[in-house]
Amino acid sequence: MLLRFVPPPSRRRAVPRLFAGLLVVLAVLLTGCSSHHTSAGTGTSAGPASHAPAASVTPGWAKGMATVQASALPAEARRTLALIDKGGPYPYARDGIVFGNLERHLPGHQRGYYHEYTVKTPGSRDRGARRIITGKAGEIYYTDDHYNSFRAVLR
Repeated sequence: MLLRFVPPPSRRRAVPRLFAGLLVVLAVLLTGCSSHHTSAGTGTSAGPASHAPAASVTPGWAKGMATVQASALPAEARRTLALIDKGGPYPYARDGIVFGNLERHLPGHQRGYYHEYTVKTPGSRDRGARRIITGKAGEIYYTDDHYNSFRAVLR
């Protein structure tokens, strides 16, 4: 009798999500590189200098973390951000609850500092794995793997 290891469903879903995340990062990087080339042909010194401030606009709370521009988030995440900006109403009863940061992937703060919001996952019959976490000082984090990893959302 031959036994075969079958990964749990959560792991089987993680690989396609990881691949999709890598594609998004690659697309963002390629978009950033192509904008540099278009401005370099103007003959002004503003082309290369325009990239220097980009590093300085990363807020202190996002230093050392993976980041994503809000505009590069999935459409559902951008809709959730718009609802957060408006203060609701939210489609899920648990939206806005305190996020405990039990995994300690985000900077440590007292309980009640972070709040979580569901990002709709197409095809999912439950809340899915995608969330936006906000901090009291305006921090925004996105996870698409149910708190295993986070990216700081930059606006």
